[in-house]
Amino acid sequence: MKEEFKAALKQIQDQYEDIIQKLSCIEIVSSYELCQDYSKQKSIYEPVISLANFLALKEKELEDVSTMISKGNADDEFKILASEEKESLEKEVEKISRNLEGLILKTLLPREKYKNVIVEIRAGTGGDEAALFVGDLYKMYTYFAQRQGWKDEVMDAKPTNLGGFKEIIFSLSGADAYQKMKYENGVHRVQRVPSTETGGRIHTSAVSVVILPEPEEVEIEIDSRDLKIDTFRSSGAGGQHVNVTDSAVRITHTPTGIVVSCQDERSQIKNRQKAMRVLKARLLDAKKRSEEKKRSQLRRESVGSGDRSEKIRTYNFSDGRVTEHRINLTLYKLEQILNGYLDELIDALIMEDTKYFLQSMQVKDED
Repeated sequence: MKEEFKAALKQIQDQYEDIIQKLSCIEIVSSYELCQDYSKQKSIYEPVISLANFLALKEKELEDVSTMISKGNADDEFKILASEEKESLEKEVEKISRNLEGLILKTLLPREKYKNVIVEIRAGTGGDEAALFVGDLYKMYTYFAQRQGWKDEVMDAKPTNLGGFKEIIFSLSGADAYQKMKYENGVHRVQRVPSTETGGRIHTSAVSVVILPEPEEVEIEIDSRDLKIDTFRSSGAGGQHVNVTDSAVRITHTPTGIVVSCQDERSQIKNRQKAMRVLKARLLDAKKRSEEKKRSQLRRESVGSGDRSEKIRTYNFSDGRVTEHRINLTLYKLEQILNGYLDELIDALIMEDTKYFLQSMQVKDED
């Protein structure tokens, strides 16, 4: 198990022991509310403690088998059997360790209130090349969503003639969608030789990704008098984005000046429904960002401020590498990552987030 997970496990074990001691105190046992509170905390940590104990047991078995093999006084047949058992135990220990790391992350990091997200990807510096990379990131996230069992739905898209997008907005719905996707918020850079480049020079382009938690229906209330709704004819590079009727919808929220348009559907009603979902998500995001400015969040220091102008990641095609700037992590797995295998990146960001969360808890305990 990685060192950072060992430190996190030690933190959980210490807190668990502290809870066990508190639950034996007469003052706490005699208080229904306190007893319920500590019992709830105990039940949260118990799966980690149980799996950690099982891992320790298997590690001891592996150590014993390794010792028997190294003694060298056993017959050949026994050594063959012992070696096979050692190989089996090594695989089992590795699997349990991975499961324990995932459980530690799930246990320590506060659960997000929001489940689903709306993702907005826009081309920045780089013209057509940036637009093509918007398409690459859209595919990357939809592949990732498929592997997570999430549902994806395009809300609006502005395609280009070369097959990219000036902008694409889509929703991801499923377990932990916001919990995992929130780390993608920021500027993503791509360094590669464009197909139109005859001199073989590497160009750097930028794309912005905005992750918006999608609010529950009753969470954001909008006065219809605050909305200016316009309809217009859909336009685009062809296919489903071209329409002969005024089915596209543009909604302006006059108090904030937020403007949302949707033209992906042929139905004006469906476009309006999708536009309202995006508007509510943006209003919720504005509210959340305003609240976050009023209070210091130690855990955000680890993965950046959430500023959408902040460069968070670079995808270098010539070296086949992806660099996550917020935690100084470089992976030479560009192809796998673009195919939706984001787990290693996101787990590393969650782990960094967890470290700062633990530090904040330690500061509170000292106070």
